Order: sequence, then C-alpha cells, then structure tokens
Amino acid sequence: MRILEELWYGNIEPAEYDTTACREYNEVLRLIVRNEEKLLATMTDNQKELFFRYTDAVREHQTMAECLLFQNSFKLGARIMVEVMTE
Repeated sequence: MRILEELWYGNIEPAEYDTTACREYNEVLRLIVRNEEKLLATMTDNQKELFFRYTDAVREHQTMAECLLFQNSFKLGARIMVEVMTE
C-alpha cells in the first residue's frame, strides 16, 4: 500500500503532470501566451476586464472538466483491475 501512503501524505499530486517531455504541449502553450500578449496589447481597459473575466471562467470550467476526467479515469482503472483480478 505504499502508493496509497504517498497519496495520503501529499507526496503524489494526481492533478500535476510533467509537460517538459511533451513538445507539442509546450508549443501550444507558447502560442497561447504569445497570442494573449498580442491581443491584450490591442484592448481597451474595459475589453481587458471582460477578457480576464472570460479567461477566469474558462479556467474554472477546465478545472472542473479535469476533475471529472480524473474521476472517470480512476473509476475505469478500478473496473479494469477488478476484472483482471476476477479472471
């Protein structure tokens, strides 16, 4: 049960993942940052406020979606383990 202890004591963070090895992820992230900077440079203060409210809502939605994905993936993994153990 070592993995459960590591999870319990906070040594494993299920929501964290290493992106350094994923070139495509890093390229898309750079593109997002570059486009956001360009977009913000053209906006008025009111437009920036609206944009920031929009991006906050998108981040909140993304966090919820990632949580649901984690839960569903964990359940699927558990079901696979149960099936393998019963065969």
